[in-house]
Amino acid sequence: MTKTILIVDDSLTMTMSLKSNLELNGFKVESAGDGLQALTKLKGGLKPNLIITDINMPRMDGMELIRQIKLLPGFRFIPILTLTTESDPKKRDESKKLGATGWLVKPVSGPDLVRIVKQVLPGA
Repeated sequence: MTKTILIVDDSLTMTMSLKSNLELNGFKVESAGDGLQALTKLKGGLKPNLIITDINMPRMDGMELIRQIKLLPGFRFIPILTLTTESDPKKRDESKKLGATGWLVKPVSGPDLVRIVKQVLPGA
């Protein structure tokens, strides 16, 4: 069964790059331009196997998105990877406390991204 990944990033270039890389490796990809749009999609019935989110975005940042996702029924155990230019250990620790599974610093190569996604999604 194909695994679905939700990419949340305000950079269209980054979203397109991640999407093409993941789709070439057999994943179905949905996207959202910020945390608010992502939350709307999730509340509307989207049930991804993995969420990859940027941290710094307009309207709702990645930290608040992680906090909100973990409050949604049925989403508590969905893995969330942050993919950001942030390298501050305090932010990384905060995201982990909120429920993020992992922290990746941009740029990440296509092969590295796919390898990490496969580690987080057994059977992918």
